[in-house]
Amino acid sequence: MNNIKNEPKIKNPLLQAVRGQLEQRAQWLYLLCDEAGKKGLEWEDFAPAAIKRCGLAQGSELVKKGKTDSLKGLKRTLFNPPAQLVFEMKIRKSTDDELSIDFGYCPLVKGWQKMGCTNEEIARLCDIAMCGDNGIARCYGATLELPKCIAKGDSICQLRYKK
Repeated sequence: MNNIKNEPKIKNPLLQAVRGQLEQRAQWLYLLCDEAGKKGLEWEDFAPAAIKRCGLAQGSELVKKGKTDSLKGLKRTLFNPPAQLVFEMKIRKSTDDELSIDFGYCPLVKGWQKMGCTNEEIARLCDIAMCGDNGIARCYGATLELPKCIAKGDSICQLRYKK
């Protein structure tokens, strides 16, 4: 039984196309983990480290692009208006040392749902995917908390970056 509610409120062809690309990225992660599992590897033994490396690389580029490690810079470079539309974000707080964002929709979760993943698989995949966000946070000298998570049955994801 799937208890995860994850339907977009904002629908238009451009957003649907961008979301489709993110869904495919999520599906790649699932298929890589699934194939590794068939070879006897536990997902958590390899995937979190790989995804964190990706987040560290992305975070480093974002800091360079924004020319600051202020969390306001992270909001400006990564959580810009187009991204806010795709993920149906609400910026709750944005200071140099704190960034709080609520996500109303997650295309990655939708991609995993389309693959027929179980609730447990979706939660595991989300934990792995969030390793990238944690890598980005580290580049900004911050930590990331996720008090609520769509992949775990909550109505929103709450990302809380803090220095």
